[in-house]
Amino acid sequence: MNEKAIVEAILFSMGDAVKVSKISTALECDDKHTKEIIKELKADYESEERGLKIIEIDGAYQLCTKNETYEALIKVVKIPKDYRLTDIQLETLSIIAYKQPITKVEIEKIRGVQSDHAVNRLIDAGLVEEKGRLQTPGRPLLFGTTEEFLRRFGLKNKDDLPNIQTEKVEEMKIEAEEEIGFLNEQKEAKKKEAEENDNSEIKEMMEELNENNDLSDEEK
Repeated sequence: MNEKAIVEAILFSMGDAVKVSKISTALECDDKHTKEIIKELKADYESEERGLKIIEIDGAYQLCTKNETYEALIKVVKIPKDYRLTDIQLETLSIIAYKQPITKVEIEKIRGVQSDHAVNRLIDAGLVEEKGRLQTPGRPLLFGTTEEFLRRFGLKNKDDLPNIQTEKVEEMKIEAEEEIGFLNEQKEAKKKEAEENDNSEIKEMMEELNENNDLSDEEK
């Protein structure tokens, strides 16, 4: 059997994204050669006559249905649960995506309000997950984005996130790392105003990605 057929069989049978190293093991070759095979297979699927495509997610590859087939698919399969994001959830996701790993306290410090519900909702949607614990007193949980987040927003990895001004990222970082209650009331007000402007810019970027790639999980 030729190598492209083997890769196709692996991606089809596994369902989820598969690391290059695992595919290389099956092909008994190095990763460089495996990537060439995957590249050829991706080109085959780019034909308009094919209903599938191969996507790259954080160094792994997955076989998915093309966006154009969704309307036909929902006629024969159960419609997936709609996880359309609210503005609050999108804002929370934006903060987590750009500052991960991040604690819930840091998220709430940036947003200025409690974020338990928003974070839990994002976890339920499979967009956010626990990434361990911070090695500080109380060992608070750390949160970050998931593979599903990359798939949902059409990103290969976190580096594909839209760039924002460096100074604004640093301002958000400083704010998140400040101890609660450290800033005086006047400084808090100024920082909150700056954060709202920063979060608005980030949220607009995320909304654009969400609009372009919100397929209600049809690629799963």
